[in-house]
Amino acid sequence: MAKSTTELKELDLGALVDELRATKQEALNLRFRNATGQLDNNAEIQTVRRQIARINTFIRQREIALAEAGK
Repeated sequence: MAKSTTELKELDLGALVDELRATKQEALNLRFRNATGQLDNNAEIQTVRRQIARINTFIRQREIALAEAGK
């Protein structure tokens, strides 16, 4: 399921993009389950949204580091 912050820090840019794609798919599935009344714990949606934001932050950090290295 969701990776911890320390595990995310160790991933390269490509792996982070793949993880982002998988996490967004998980968020979509949770929204559908919520809409159909099959979701028992609504807090899962917020957890996944925060995970997406965390992954986006790490992706942006990698992009900035690459841009700085290229100067």
